[in-house]
Amino acid sequence: MKHYKYIFILLALGGTALAGCNKFLDIKPKGKTLLTTVTDYDQWLNDPALDQGFGAPTCTFNYFADNVDAPTITTPPTLPAELIYTWMPQFTTDVSTPPLFWGEHYAKINEYNTVVNGIDAATGGTESQKRSLKAEALLGRALEYFYLVNEYGKPYDSTTVNRDLAVPFVTSNDVTQKVPPRSTIAEIYQHIIDDVNSAIPNLPLDNSTNRFRGSTASAYSMLARIYFYARNYTEARKNAELALANSKAVMIDFNGTLPTSDLITVMPDVIYGRYVLGNITPTLDFMRSFDSNDLRVKKLYFSNDGYKFITRGATVFIPTRITPVLDNVNTGTSVQEMKLIIAECAARSNDLSVALQQLDEVRKNRYATASYVRYQSTVREDVLKEVLRERSHELPFCGLRWFDMRRLDKENRMGTVNRYDAQGNIIATLPPHSNRYTLQIPVQVLSFNPGMQQNP
Repeated sequence: MKHYKYIFILLALGGTALAGCNKFLDIKPKGKTLLTTVTDYDQWLNDPALDQGFGAPTCTFNYFADNVDAPTITTPPTLPAELIYTWMPQFTTDVSTPPLFWGEHYAKINEYNTVVNGIDAATGGTESQKRSLKAEALLGRALEYFYLVNEYGKPYDSTTVNRDLAVPFVTSNDVTQKVPPRSTIAEIYQHIIDDVNSAIPNLPLDNSTNRFRGSTASAYSMLARIYFYARNYTEARKNAELALANSKAVMIDFNGTLPTSDLITVMPDVIYGRYVLGNITPTLDFMRSFDSNDLRVKKLYFSNDGYKFITRGATVFIPTRITPVLDNVNTGTSVQEMKLIIAECAARSNDLSVALQQLDEVRKNRYATASYVRYQSTVREDVLKEVLRERSHELPFCGLRWFDMRRLDKENRMGTVNRYDAQGNIIATLPPHSNRYTLQIPVQVLSFNPGMQQNP
């Protein structure tokens, strides 16, 4: 069987829904890759494009978040990053260009579907190897659908997920097939959970030599993240604990010796890796929220105002300028993410001893040892707020802050977020419970799928 790797599966996705027509948006094979053996499929999963985090190379998706500033923004905004930053409904009106986010997710899904659908017929290798590669592909596909459902579906609400629309669930790598309709949020979440659970028995036990590839711990970490954003905190905690129990990954201690390689694939704290380069401007309020003895500030942020945080744009999150070995940001799962999931879930259930222990295990690796004081409180809400603050500091620019904002907005924990021009004038506002917390379906997709329902 021949499988062809296409440049933009998003274009394929958009092209097949026209009634009685197999018209695509200029899809052309970029070379032809014939997959016949188990080794071929194994190498297929090593495609560097699958290793990149979303919004690469620097995770443009971060521009949605409340911790990002753009002091030199054009007024009115014109560039895609500026349109993202101001929460515009669309990031381009040019239907000939691939849509941000939607396109790259479906491109990767197509690659994973190629393995899922073709590996059984591959020659060479063992049946165990085939099952393992299919499991890795299911896990990778689940990660991409996690992003899609949290981008184009409304924030998870258990009372409405059975009717709120998400995205089409595509399982074929045949670009001539008709695009399925948008599934509900509940359906996409169930597909993701089913795929990950079916993958677990056949995944490798250890991915320490290549953390871009799947493992048992990777799967549990994915389930933890999935349940966390579904606000099922019991299942999120359980799976985060399983991820840590099944992984050899360990946190990096900023007080000690740093790794010698900047490669996410062998970074000690990575459970399931995806990489982007760290490079974005934080808000002054965000930088002022760090404690003075927090080592992350001077290891990850370059400042032109002596770390006083009084000048917009003077401080940049750009680890390569000061700690080059940390220049790559992991948008996949990590030890610290799992610990913070456990901490938050424990705090929400009033299990404060566990919440404080997990919080301490993260912070003692990030604060100067000589001046570090463990946080203590017997007040549930105070502990929860401290965990949320730590989460914002430890996972600021890996693409998750926007998802956290959506999740917290459902609990009335998000205030109004403003954007400012160079003179300090408000040029965009994101109020609580805004429809802008859900991305619109890209115009490129709708132009070839006119029957697809648009988000508000």
